[in-house]
Amino acid sequence: MTFTAKQIAEIVSGEIVGNPDVTFSGFSKIEDTKEKTISFLSNKKYAEYLPEVKAEALIISRDLVPDFQCNATLIVVDDAHQAFVILMRMYDSLNKTEMSGQSSNSIIHGKAHIGHDCYIGDYAVIMHNASVGDRCKIYPHVYIGANVSIGNDTVLMPGVKIYDNCSIGTDCLIHAGTVIGADGFGFTQENGENVKVPQLGNVIVGNNVEMGANCTIDKATLGSTIIHDDVKFDNLVHIAHNAEIGAHTVIAAQTVVGGSSKIGHNCLIGGQVGFIDHITVGNNVKIISQSGIMRNIADNEVIMGAPAFDFSSYKRSYACFRKLPEKLKELENAAKNNK
Repeated sequence: MTFTAKQIAEIVSGEIVGNPDVTFSGFSKIEDTKEKTISFLSNKKYAEYLPEVKAEALIISRDLVPDFQCNATLIVVDDAHQAFVILMRMYDSLNKTEMSGQSSNSIIHGKAHIGHDCYIGDYAVIMHNASVGDRCKIYPHVYIGANVSIGNDTVLMPGVKIYDNCSIGTDCLIHAGTVIGADGFGFTQENGENVKVPQLGNVIVGNNVEMGANCTIDKATLGSTIIHDDVKFDNLVHIAHNAEIGAHTVIAAQTVVGGSSKIGHNCLIGGQVGFIDHITVGNNVKIISQSGIMRNIADNEVIMGAPAFDFSSYKRSYACFRKLPEKLKELENAAKNNK
């Protein structure tokens, strides 16, 4: 599939500097551009690569246009990153293979409901009273349990498992290996033994949610574990029983949210963050990677550390304790000299 710089400029509302008829058919990174591709530059840290650009075209932010003639045709926009995302999204949609039909190797219970124009792949299993909406794509080896509801236009990639009684909204994308609705980690001690507490609830996932590969979302002990609309999970995110994640929150890889904890909306949570159980995190909170959250967090806080505290205070504290050995040595020497 080949495009011209003029065509791309029209799509991203850009201004052309150079040959509008130059053609390309792929993408490359600014630090490793290749012929017959298009790249982008939105960060001045990468401006050093401009003289060596081999790509035919370059989408570039207006404030980064060089004062020398570049090898590539420039497509000048206000925000090159956003423009490039628009372009990649269009390219991806044009290149996707539309899967359709039901594999003869799939197993669908007679009391399950399958919507219009769905794809059901090899060895997918859909249990009784499950409901799959219109235009859904159920890839091979997916398991959809009894009484599960899947909204329209949702995609379940290979090996996704949805346990009984769970609900997934519309326009969701669940990547390979993710498990929704497994038992929460609930045990009680009886006569010195760990005895399992039955997990009788479910998981409710809102609309336009994306979960990366191998996430695990545990069902509630009672009631529901809730993932609200437009939440985005990276790979390997674990949400424990009865937790609740607010709308538009983004969580990076290897983060664990403890049972019955509630995270507000519009939060940005870095990788390897750990939340203890039964805490509340407000709205618009930012948490730096590898933080340990052991207290309630108010709206709009930016925190870091283990245990985590205010980000600005953490930076000031870090500046002190990273120099602590030298400071202690100075104090020791001063004490000796004063004797």
